[in-house]
Amino acid sequence: MYFKKPQRGSEKRTHPLIWFAAIICAIIATAVIIAGVGVFIGYMVIHPRVPVIAVVDAHLDKIQSDIAGLLETQVTILIKAQNDNAKAHASFSDTSFILSFQGMMIAKLVAEPFEVKKNDSVEFNYVVPSSSIPLTPDQMDEVDLALKQDKITFDLRGNSRARWRIGLFGSVKFWCHLSCRLKFHPLNGTYMNAPCSSRAK
Repeated sequence: MYFKKPQRGSEKRTHPLIWFAAIICAIIATAVIIAGVGVFIGYMVIHPRVPVIAVVDAHLDKIQSDIAGLLETQVTILIKAQNDNAKAHASFSDTSFILSFQGMMIAKLVAEPFEVKKNDSVEFNYVVPSSSIPLTPDQMDEVDLALKQDKITFDLRGNSRARWRIGLFGSVKFWCHLSCRLKFHPLNGTYMNAPCSSRAK
């Protein structure tokens, strides 16, 4: 009984381009894994905290309505940007807030991009006057009631984009959202202080 010997060269060889592509993919996968481990180590070492924006004080400087149904106000608002990271600077951009009364926009508060050093804070003192705001009869009644009860409420909503670096491993971005109800005593303008910050509840 005779067996036929296999002929050399009959096997299919892998194309060199396929080997090259496989090596490149392996290198990329290894680099991604190393980068992920590096970011995780950096996070555990630095343990970064999300920067916070908050209303720390306010004052109702002026509130006045007339029989024609026009309202004039001026509010002073102190907003603080806090960076509790001891090992990372933070920067803020796209900072914008809307102050409104009974759903009517009074003013838009903005800030140019700014930085907050490690374990530090920056404060912005906004003085917000309004032009004459026309009120509906129902809104006029609400203002009259608020003045009689010595309690009036404004809404402040907006956000700021925070960014901070985790050592040499990269940066993290996070939106700080602010939604506050600012309550005042109209008789003397004092602010009824209540916690209001972008810190997660």
